[in-house]
Amino acid sequence: MPVAVEPLSINISQEILDDLRDRLRRTRWPGEVPGSGWNRGVDLNYMKELVEYWLDEYDWREQEARLNELPHFRADIDGLGVHFIHVKGNGPDPLPLFMMHGYPWSFVLLLRILPMLTDPAAHGGNPEDAFSVVIPSIIGFGLSDYPAEEGFGFQHHPARYDRLMTEGLGYSRYGIEGGDWGGFLTAPWGYHHPDNLIGIHLNCLFPRLGDEREPEDKDPDILRGLGMKWAPVKPKDPDMLRYWKNVEKYWIDEGAYCHQQMTRPQTLAVGMADSPVGLAAWIIEKWRAWSGWYDDFEKLFSRDMLITNVMLYWVTNSFWSAIRLYSESYYHPWELPVGARIEVPAAVAAYPHELAPIVRKRAERYYNVVHYNDYPEGGHFAVHERADEMAADLREFFRPLR
Repeated sequence: MPVAVEPLSINISQEILDDLRDRLRRTRWPGEVPGSGWNRGVDLNYMKELVEYWLDEYDWREQEARLNELPHFRADIDGLGVHFIHVKGNGPDPLPLFMMHGYPWSFVLLLRILPMLTDPAAHGGNPEDAFSVVIPSIIGFGLSDYPAEEGFGFQHHPARYDRLMTEGLGYSRYGIEGGDWGGFLTAPWGYHHPDNLIGIHLNCLFPRLGDEREPEDKDPDILRGLGMKWAPVKPKDPDMLRYWKNVEKYWIDEGAYCHQQMTRPQTLAVGMADSPVGLAAWIIEKWRAWSGWYDDFEKLFSRDMLITNVMLYWVTNSFWSAIRLYSESYYHPWELPVGARIEVPAAVAAYPHELAPIVRKRAERYYNVVHYNDYPEGGHFAVHERADEMAADLREFFRPLR
């Protein structure tokens, strides 16, 4: 079936919004140990303040109108609806760029960098570096559908997006950029669908790309922690030891959400579909922790932005399908074949406060890295936090590839 693309306007029914207000008003709060703050998860006092703001000051219709100022579309790809924003570049020959968000994000986290890429001249750049940018709600998230089938892991996304870009939008060749799950998606995309790719830009490189154990470590009697099955038992290289220690710390300190979403997503989904405050707590706690700004995180993310991101999960009832990505990718894993590498020209923007900061030699093991920058500041949400810097990095990388 051909890919059909139609304009889309976001218009959430008043019934859904009224139901949300009623649920917010009737929130039943848990108790807490005095002085706990953020030490064992979300801060209860913060959440109470946020819900008051949500009820008394936040205006979804205002946010909805602002979002609708952007050109939204919905593509039908073999019966699967995929939402995306498509902004054409202001320049002599804009390069098509497909930019992917992660979890628990949405497309709103990419809106700060969007005009810097589509209209570089208005942001201190050269119009010859303009991009025509496509930002989807990745499959299962927000305004995009989820296929009614088991086994649809991250490795199955690129084929749908490639058809959107080539058949739906008519771009024979294009670039891709991703962090978090968007970064994951660049690997099967670059390996299975390289012909249409001009280049790959990524700022997050997690450990699920291949088996990095030494032969002597491949003993079935060795116990492996969840999320560490790819890791060498005792890395000999000091850079790789530092990397895997960071991965280990992430799994121990932050990985409980991931374990739940990988192994029992539907149980969690029942609670999140019923409680908007529970959903907000689950999501916003991660935005605070992963940004690295901690108590100052609202200086980076306004309350309206935080709530709008949560709203895109709530009003579409898509939390269950978003986290299904974890489960299907866990039970139906994909790895690069032993010794294989993605040969599409790749760029890495490495940030020191990423959950597991990128090590260059590891990136080069899996990608054809032709452009690499280690930045002194920034973390998991660098595409928003360091938008100017990221825009400049994207322009610089793609300039010789145009």
